Amino acid sequence: MKTLLQRSFDDLSWIFYPKLCAACTRPLYAGEECICTICRFHLPRTQFHLQRENAVEKHFWGKVPLKAATAYYYFSKGEKVQRLIHGLKYKGRQDIGEFVGRLMGVELRDSPFSENELIIPVPLHESKLKIRGYNQSDCFAEGLSQGMNVAFSSTALQRKKQTDTQTRKHRFERFRNVENVFEVKAPSLLENKHILLVDDVVTTGSTLIACAETLLRVPGVRLSFAAMACA
Repeated sequence: MKTLLQRSFDDLSWIFYPKLCAACTRPLYAGEECICTICRFHLPRTQFHLQRENAVEKHFWGKVPLKAATAYYYFSKGEKVQRLIHGLKYKGRQDIGEFVGRLMGVELRDSPFSENELIIPVPLHESKLKIRGYNQSDCFAEGLSQGMNVAFSSTALQRKKQTDTQTRKHRFERFRNVENVFEVKAPSLLENKHILLVDDVVTTGSTLIACAETLLRVPGVRLSFAAMACA
């Protein structure tokens, strides 16, 4: 319970240094965290976790066998979801990934994704991790873990070599860029598990497919996929 002095200090801090919504940049009110109530209501949610054969699942048909696939938001250039992703990846806003992950994780409890036993984020190479200071997919995975009450591991899957950025590459170039890039650490610990592989945004899916192919070499592994947003 906060004292009167602590509440007064919080009120003064809010006046001079208001916390802003990560989506619309308006000040957050008491009880709001990271994203304001209005944006939480209006951001474009997909509800794909409740739909079989949704757009994300179909994107991977014939490419990699997934039990289920989903994304929380629709991504459009210049819109609020892009601002969330940009803040998470490039502005140090790790709280965005954790917050959205928690929101999504709570919803995934009552869906086919409740069968997942371990959450694994798409890894960054250690050189890029040193530059950025964190892996945005780790943040999202940690939030999902809290919301779903499912363990996550940021070390089970590792990127064994650095690759060029995928941003400006065409579809075929993206697939070639991530061939044979990932490796599983301690595969015996993953045997016969249903794994939820997670990333921030799904576009061509080339990185996910490379990760999935590596994980599926482990005996008995089943895979599902979740992203913060899909383009």
